[in-house]
Amino acid sequence: MGSGYFPDGNFDHACYFTYISYRNASRINYGPENYQIEKYVDNPNCFGLTYYGNLHRKVEYCLQFGGPGGDCGGGSPTVHCIQDTLKADINLEQQLKLINKSPIKTSNTKNGAIVDCIDINTQPAFDHPLLKNHKLQREPSFQKSSQKTSAKNLSDKSIFGLDKVQCPEGTVPVPRMTKEDLIREKSILNSSIFVQNIPGVHLAEIALSSKFGPYYGVKGRNSIYNPYLMKGQISLSHMWVQHGPIESNDKISFGWHRDNYHRTGCYNIRCPGFVQTHNSIYLGEPFTVVSTYGGPTYDFPSSITRDPLTKNWWILVKDHAIGYYPAKLFSNMTTADKVGWGGRTVTPHGSLSPPMGSGSFPDSNFSHASYFRLMAYRNTSKRSYGPQNYQLEKYVDKPDCYNLNYYDNFRESLQCSVQFGGPGGHCGD
Repeated sequence: MGSGYFPDGNFDHACYFTYISYRNASRINYGPENYQIEKYVDNPNCFGLTYYGNLHRKVEYCLQFGGPGGDCGGGSPTVHCIQDTLKADINLEQQLKLINKSPIKTSNTKNGAIVDCIDINTQPAFDHPLLKNHKLQREPSFQKSSQKTSAKNLSDKSIFGLDKVQCPEGTVPVPRMTKEDLIREKSILNSSIFVQNIPGVHLAEIALSSKFGPYYGVKGRNSIYNPYLMKGQISLSHMWVQHGPIESNDKISFGWHRDNYHRTGCYNIRCPGFVQTHNSIYLGEPFTVVSTYGGPTYDFPSSITRDPLTKNWWILVKDHAIGYYPAKLFSNMTTADKVGWGGRTVTPHGSLSPPMGSGSFPDSNFSHASYFRLMAYRNTSKRSYGPQNYQLEKYVDKPDCYNLNYYDNFRESLQCSVQFGGPGGHCGD
């Protein structure tokens, strides 16, 4: 079949189709995504087929197929690319009508995205069945009046994308979803980056042992990087709170992530039930500056904290309450039994792993590797403490690709800090 060669990724060898696309009811051409594809190869010892998705600009959406044939028996191989495309397209349109609310104001960000200012009481969070009668909490009870500042006074504001846009009072910013966003979302959510022992997922993290819990919050200053990635890869830096065993826990993670899509699914405002309260800063907002190896280095302070009155889990950036996850969403999250900091990557099976953070290993120079500094946790005393070495558990699964160092009292501006990251590469599954 074809050239007589099996698919091998070299387009000078096996037969291929490049620039594959289909046209649906929208009359726009789309490249097939992996989740839409059904593969039919009846005699893999005789013929094979490999679909590459959006491989690179020269070939875009493409597949290779063929083989030498031989003693194959009955039947013949066929390729069927798109199944029920029209039905899937209609389903996406229905989802978009539910997701995108009528805006009071619309803004265009510097990266080309559209952000709608939505009535705070009709935001997507309240479509969640558990929040139908939810009473909106506009600000956390634990934040002192002296800590509250307006968006106009945010000294770190220039690191965020909406530095000149602010939604009117009583509204919140919500990124407008497109059909392409929903397709990418399905692909990203299949990556399972927050599950350990999944092929392609690697980590360099530290966590406070459950022996010293329960915990009521976690915070730190997180450096910002923009690692180079290939198709299907993710690299992130985050802190988190969780409760329960790894296979069935409740978990909230906050930080930054880099992928090769414009926006991604349930990271950010698309997480079911997240209630946005800030009228300018929102989850998923792009940074306008990133650090470079050797400097300059940019970081931002953030925290995840449980409200002692409502038991809601609040996300704060530089003392600005962005929003919260209502307590009703969790089956077992009145407190956290583990909190942590670090980085993760994911790559498709059989491919090289991407860089984590700056792509450099920890070396105690904080203008080199990615970091969290001024780390702290909150326990039953409701006070913040820096982690001590004896309290910490270290998780590094591929030290030749990524590593992590913790410094419990490096110097004043870096006390209780962790460096993590690495170049990735041949990390295996």
